[in-house]
Amino acid sequence: MNARERYIVALLFQKPDKYPFIPGGPRESTLKRWRSEGLPENTDWFDFLRDTINIPIERTYDPKIALPTLFGMNPSFEEKVLEHKNGHYLVQDIHGAIVEISDEYDVTYLRSAKDFVTRAWHKFPIETPTDWPDIKRRYNVEDPRRYPKEMTKTAKIFSQRNTPLVIAIPGPFWKLRDWIGFENLCMLMVENPNFVEEMTEFWKHFVLGILERYQRYITFDSVIINEDMAYKGKSMISPAMARRFLKPSWSAWTDLLKKSGCPVVMLDSDGYIGELIPLWIETGINACIPVEVAAGNDIVAFRKKFGKNIAYQGGIDKRAIAKGGKVIEKELFRVIPPFLEEGGFIPSCDHGVPHNISWESFVEYCRLLAQLTGWG
Repeated sequence: MNARERYIVALLFQKPDKYPFIPGGPRESTLKRWRSEGLPENTDWFDFLRDTINIPIERTYDPKIALPTLFGMNPSFEEKVLEHKNGHYLVQDIHGAIVEISDEYDVTYLRSAKDFVTRAWHKFPIETPTDWPDIKRRYNVEDPRRYPKEMTKTAKIFSQRNTPLVIAIPGPFWKLRDWIGFENLCMLMVENPNFVEEMTEFWKHFVLGILERYQRYITFDSVIINEDMAYKGKSMISPAMARRFLKPSWSAWTDLLKKSGCPVVMLDSDGYIGELIPLWIETGINACIPVEVAAGNDIVAFRKKFGKNIAYQGGIDKRAIAKGGKVIEKELFRVIPPFLEEGGFIPSCDHGVPHNISWESFVEYCRLLAQLTGWG
């Protein structure tokens, strides 16, 4: 089997020759620590890891098998520093929000999750419904810059791939939170639900428009709906609110993707997801990530409760990886062996690998993970 086949088979409850090896990737501060502990500068961490544990592991993802960002604003807002004092920047980000961050970082940290950065939001681009037209005009599905210039050529290249083609979609909760802010969005769901539905309906059709253009040429192996919507122990909004405001988008996207031949539709949410999984299953979503243990998630218990209705990627407690030794050994044997026979699981760190995990502990974890998933 190649990496693409293993990925799909593992998540569809079939039997791969080996399970995909996706231990989780380091953030920038994690890499900085690892380089102080023996990972050479200007060396790819995965290649060095493979040599260190002396196991011929194949990469699951090929960075060349990727599509450009499709779903952002165009034009975006000007990114600029508005103020710098008392060790903090006040920044207007590309989404139009006014955000405060420590000057330990620069503004580029607001564009992507390359590290764990605490932010404080001061203002959002939509404060009243009168701001909505200006935001809406920035999402033109006909904009040719959202698509490869030579779609037929791109499709031909991708048709010969041996690794999975995975794209990420900002979900309606995720996207409206960018526009309005988390607390403001939750209040609007009560005080002005019609406006929330207007925005989610727009986002549903915008994403559908992009997916419809792609499905003429390309079949995705997996689409991840980014939808961080849970705290430790609870969802940020009730399942009833999720059903009203979010499910219409999820259902429409999932229906289109399944009809086009995409085998995996995965939802990505941090926090406790136990009360949301039944709604995801009902919607047609068949996998989720990252299943954070510290938030109260237990995939062994979830499997008993939800059966083969949903698969998981993640589920390995990052706190156990940091401790190493018998602790990580116990964690891996708690989770992996029960899933090996029936599948529906790709074990991985239950979020980005944080900087409290040493290189030594990460290598120890990866060596055992490779052995348990059929590589060693």
